[in-house]
Amino acid sequence: MTAYTPDDAVPIQLLREAFGDEVMLEGEEGDSKPLRILAEFRIEDRQYAVLQSAAMKRSDELALFHIVTDEQGELQLATVEDDDEWEAVLELYDEMTVLFD
Repeated sequence: MTAYTPDDAVPIQLLREAFGDEVMLEGEEGDSKPLRILAEFRIEDRQYAVLQSAAMKRSDELALFHIVTDEQGELQLATVEDDDEWEAVLELYDEMTVLFD
């Protein structure tokens, strides 16, 4: 996977327009938890969402998903399976959120 720069990322608002500032994700035990939408962007032909729950925030963790559309036109979140892709995109997110003094 190639390294990305902030110029490669195009901001989008698909999830925010559909759900507001949070999305509810169903856990493995069938429970639902809210995750705040931190960022949505497109790189080439893939759309990404960076999300964070309150517990994840305390641990300084982030969740990264692909934003996809199913056959009915509904937005879905899909796990980023490729470790190199996951790392490259989250490194880009970190770079996009660094404040330079």
